[in-house]
Amino acid sequence: MSKKQQEKVKHSGPERSVVTTNRKARHDYEILDTYEAGMVLSGTEVKALRQGRGNIVDAFAEIHNGEARVHNFHIPEYDYGTWTNHPPRRIRKLLLHRGEIAKLAGRLDESGITLVPLSVYFLNGYAKMELGLARGRKNYDKRQAIAKRESDREIERAMGRAAKRGGK
Repeated sequence: MSKKQQEKVKHSGPERSVVTTNRKARHDYEILDTYEAGMVLSGTEVKALRQGRGNIVDAFAEIHNGEARVHNFHIPEYDYGTWTNHPPRRIRKLLLHRGEIAKLAGRLDESGITLVPLSVYFLNGYAKMELGLARGRKNYDKRQAIAKRESDREIERAMGRAAKRGGK
């Protein structure tokens, strides 16, 4: 790659590599708002995440004593770690601005609102977590969401087919 191409790549925007996502959360919850939070991690946790290991399916976040924390975020032990390895399911602190924490604390006091981790990724070398302020869905709401998504897909397919026929 030439130097010019390297400069283009370097200035093309933030580099984001996704480690894990919680697809079930988008199905079970209606996402009202999203937040990006940094995480306080140990060295072996970061190395395990860089290997693409981590599970946030059962994870949830809370505001406790003015701090955002995530529970049940499973990062398996690093394979090449020694006695310095981390416990896989420890409570990890999330890094948010004070105003965001205050706003989230106010919203979480409402009935039926929770803070759900949606994805974990690296952004410019830093481990980040995307959090969703969410309201739980009932079963019939889930079915309606699935039906709407499928009908939207069918409309897109029909429009694509019509565009292809019209272009020939």
